[in-house]
Amino acid sequence: MTVIDRKETGTKPDTQALFKLTYGMHVLCARQDGKDNGCVINTAVQVTDTSHRLSVTVNKKSLTQEMILDTGRFTLSNLSERAAFELLERFGFKSGRDADKFADFSGWERDKEGIPYLTQGTNAFFSCEVEQTVDLDTHTMFIAKISDMAVLDDAASMTYSFYQEHLRPQSSTPKTGSKTVWRCVVCGWEYVGDELPEDIICPLCNHGASDFIRVDD
Repeated sequence: MTVIDRKETGTKPDTQALFKLTYGMHVLCARQDGKDNGCVINTAVQVTDTSHRLSVTVNKKSLTQEMILDTGRFTLSNLSERAAFELLERFGFKSGRDADKFADFSGWERDKEGIPYLTQGTNAFFSCEVEQTVDLDTHTMFIAKISDMAVLDDAASMTYSFYQEHLRPQSSTPKTGSKTVWRCVVCGWEYVGDELPEDIICPLCNHGASDFIRVDD
């Protein structure tokens, strides 16, 4: 076992510790005024088991967040290791403001409330009714009661680590002599270069420099 001496490395917080936490990968869906939408999240947690409740946290920039805030309902589809990268690309790398994420896609059904949930690349789904909302500055946490749920497949759940190791998009072309990597925390795409451009936009999920972290090789 390797033990790192923090006295030698300094006491500055190492954001890489966050990647040691176990996150699942999910698609959060909502429906409002006849429009369906969904987005990829990695922040869903069971919070009680005697009324079954869970919490999800979603960026305020997301259209899905706005729809849930207005309607008070959502579904959560738990991605499995059988999910293809194209599924995460469809629901995670573009905005529902600009595209119909369900267009030409058949791997989904509706719950009893008419909200879509995924049947392709998933192993379970949850229908939820919001009981509380928590303002977290850039994000909103929804604490919700589960009204329906079902197992859809026996495949293992996709963790964030699995996504990073097996599905994460390739990095940019390395610059000569550079070993500094800047990783998009939203989708995992990496930029290689000594300095991160202030105006960089991730080519996959369209997030800016504030959503990149430095990862030294």
